[in-house]
Amino acid sequence: MPTGWRRPRAVNNTYIGKLYIGTALLFLVLAGVLGLLMRAQLAVPGNTLLAPDTYNQVFTMHGTVMMFLFAVPVVEAFAVYLLPNMLGARDLPFPRLSAYAYWAYAFGGLAFFCTLFFGLAPDGGWFMYPPLTSRVHSPGLNADFWLLGIGFIEISAIAGAIELIVGILMTRAPGMSLAKMPVYAWAMLVVGLMIVFAFPAVIAGTALLEMERAFDWPFFVAERGGDPLLWQHLFWFFGHPEVYIIFLPAAGMVSAMLPALVGKPLAGHGAIVAALVGTGVISFALWAHHMFTAGIGPLSAMLISAASLSVAVPAGLQVFAWIATLWRGRARVNTPTLFVLGFLFTFVIGGLTGVMVAMVPFDWQAHDTYFVVAHLHYVLIGGVVMPLLAALYYWLPLLGGHPLSERLGRWVFGLVFGGFHVTFFPLHIAGLLGMPRRVYTYDAWVGLEAVNLVSSLGAVALGAGFALLAFDLARTLRRPERPHGNPWNAGTLEWIPSEDYATRSVPQVTSRYPLWDRPTLSEEVVAGAHWLPGTPTGLRETLVTSPAAARLSHLIVLPRDSWLPVLAALGTAGFFLLLTVKWMVTAFAFGVLAIVTTLMWLWHSDRDPGLASASVGEGVSVPVGAHGLRSHSWWASVILVVVDATVLASIVFAHIHVAMRGAVCPPPGAALPPLGTTALGAAAFVASSLFVALAGRGAARATPSRWRGGWLVAAALAAVAGFAALLLAHQSAGLAPRATAWGATVAALLSYLGFHVVLMLFFAAYLGARIGCGLVTPRQRATLENVALLWHASTAQALAVAFVPYAVAAWL
Repeated sequence: MPTGWRRPRAVNNTYIGKLYIGTALLFLVLAGVLGLLMRAQLAVPGNTLLAPDTYNQVFTMHGTVMMFLFAVPVVEAFAVYLLPNMLGARDLPFPRLSAYAYWAYAFGGLAFFCTLFFGLAPDGGWFMYPPLTSRVHSPGLNADFWLLGIGFIEISAIAGAIELIVGILMTRAPGMSLAKMPVYAWAMLVVGLMIVFAFPAVIAGTALLEMERAFDWPFFVAERGGDPLLWQHLFWFFGHPEVYIIFLPAAGMVSAMLPALVGKPLAGHGAIVAALVGTGVISFALWAHHMFTAGIGPLSAMLISAASLSVAVPAGLQVFAWIATLWRGRARVNTPTLFVLGFLFTFVIGGLTGVMVAMVPFDWQAHDTYFVVAHLHYVLIGGVVMPLLAALYYWLPLLGGHPLSERLGRWVFGLVFGGFHVTFFPLHIAGLLGMPRRVYTYDAWVGLEAVNLVSSLGAVALGAGFALLAFDLARTLRRPERPHGNPWNAGTLEWIPSEDYATRSVPQVTSRYPLWDRPTLSEEVVAGAHWLPGTPTGLRETLVTSPAAARLSHLIVLPRDSWLPVLAALGTAGFFLLLTVKWMVTAFAFGVLAIVTTLMWLWHSDRDPGLASASVGEGVSVPVGAHGLRSHSWWASVILVVVDATVLASIVFAHIHVAMRGAVCPPPGAALPPLGTTALGAAAFVASSLFVALAGRGAARATPSRWRGGWLVAAALAAVAGFAALLLAHQSAGLAPRATAWGATVAALLSYLGFHVVLMLFFAAYLGARIGCGLVTPRQRATLENVALLWHASTAQALAVAFVPYAVAAWL
């Protein structure tokens, strides 16, 4: 691995995982400091410590940092660090993608947090409800920093999810079938899929709100046919699954730690896996759980309430499985066990109050009071932070061989557990007494003095616990490294010794707890007695196995260390943040940096490894690289297509929502475009896909068609012509995005399609350049296959954009 100033070039999971975890914990500390400021402000009535505007920025940043810069990144960070070894792989399949995801998050997140020191931090709440956040009521740049800043943070999270999904399904050790896969890997697989479907909704929502602020397109303006509730639908379709996106990995960690802590296998392994999948599915059915008081209608409220209650069933199943595991084994009373027990106690309370607010009549009374604040923190801190603290104490020896202090750990647990309950339990009472959320002060005569003072004193104890933990972490990590061994006598593979991009062999797995069933496995793996005992290509490699049974499939060559992911991330973060402050020239310079470095990164990714097959041990040879359905990059492109389609589906939902809100569709003053022109534009897009297919014809032959470049030029011209036809058709119909929300949603659909047309031109130029350089061959055709997939998906989106307005108008 590079050393000194070159260390940021490293892309291996160990290095990136450490940085990821450290940065996420830094944001936890920063959010905690903001939380302490809030509790100091609310400790006594009529306090003037923070001005109202400052308090609004502090509480908005506290929630935003906790949810977007700590909770989701930290679960991906632990996965990047733990999963490769837990799965028996040398690394995840896209190390540079993990590096890009981390650096985009670090650059953008730290710059976003610094807006607090310039009075530019968002102040509309971490939920950013319009019309409060419209240009009329929030004319400054504060809301824009949230909208554009959160956008690229979500891109970072999606990039990490793609890496995790493909890595879990395709780079497990031979023999580690889905039935033998650790529960933690199952949890991260479910979470990765949830991110793919949930996060695009908030990307679409932030884009629509930013377009309303920038161009006066009235998506959320009721006077012009918009609806502020549209934002709530889009935001909470992301926001409520996000609660489970950050809970499920923590639950997976508990399921991974408990067997070692009690010395017995996990009870109900299959039931827990089913509960993880069930929670992920049900979580998408209850986004309007937060909208019972918004007037969504009795039938919708009843169905969402039923879904909100049903999600407690799989969560409860996991709790009983953990209790059964504790019952059948002998728990060691150490710090990880204490935090696991603290998690069980706290999360159960949070779950019970969750059932309470799922009941519509009770929610009407408790909504937007401090009862909901207390419930949220019991779920998030009790259900996420406490398992993460247990994980720190459990897995920290992997970093340098030294555990955290057990004596200090008990003090940390006492301060954190006790301080948490003293802080947040009284807030249930404050909420029932009528204290509303998001207020910076209260009067002395309303009877809230005692509960707020007790809560603030508890926050001091909670902060002291984290300060003591930070001291112990700093002290432990400064000690000289030593072999970590297996201090908990765990049965899972992450405790096998492993260096960065090690040439150690990949184990053959025969059970869920391979280190228990084969005590000598660690020594065998390090000695090279299993698969891939070396490096056949002389490069960094790992094995790919089949998704279900984990049978040997092929070998892939992993990319080398590079500055390109760092520069691409810097360009991405700089583009979004500088665009916010209207430094257009500098912003586009950073955008060009991001595009150029990404293209250079991709150019080197699809390369001929030099070997058609390689021996991986025991006389077995496997292909080097793969194509089509067996290719990891093709499946990553499939996931990207799903993300892209979900963003479009969110904009289509916005169009349907505002169309249903109007008395007629299209509204007065608007009209559907001529069908003939629209059909002509759609036909041009279909033709462009046909031309791309012709350009790819013969890719498997040594002498492909010499007309490939011409077909790509024809495809690009057809796509441009198709978009121009659709744009002209809507302009001839008098499309006026500023006049009505209906016109604005149609314009948003066309804008999204225009973005894809620009991408298609890049695809054609990039693929044409590779063809011209002789880099599209039978053994180097990943670029061709992936470009074709993305191009055909863009054509499908063009057809949707062309005909959705007609379908909606006919339906309504």
